[in-house]
Amino acid sequence: MRRNGSILLACIVAVTSLFATETTAGRSDKHAARTDKDVVAKTYSIQTPRVRHRCFPGKLRGVLSHIARAVGRRPLVTSGHRSNGRRGSYHRKCLAADIRVPGVSVNRILAAARSAPAIGGLGTYCNGIVHVDVGPKRRWHHCGGGLARLTTRARPASR
Repeated sequence: MRRNGSILLACIVAVTSLFATETTAGRSDKHAARTDKDVVAKTYSIQTPRVRHRCFPGKLRGVLSHIARAVGRRPLVTSGHRSNGRRGSYHRKCLAADIRVPGVSVNRILAAARSAPAIGGLGTYCNGIVHVDVGPKRRWHHCGGGLARLTTRARPASR
């Protein structure tokens, strides 16, 4: 009789663990966001809690992850999604991040970002901040007021 009770108990434990595995595999989006947090913590950090970054698409997170692997340190996101600012800004679409990597030169960050597969826009500012986005490919350097100086050549007009 004791043996039958032990077998029954073992079966109940096995079935319970089976259901627990299925429940964690089919998590809701709310729980998936928690796992994203763990990935984000390993990929980049944010300068302040006010930096809006949860809307970053996988491509942008991939760019930040690529930079982290290439330079050996996590980028610090100083600005992410912004609802205000210039029209057409990729920050407004949550497709851009302004970053710095403490202890790493801007040139090394730029080299890492240039080699990221999904990189689009890549800009630098005089204060050492680097802009990365997943829009169309373009490069610029902006220092002070006025217009940014594009560092890519415009395509010649076709005739």
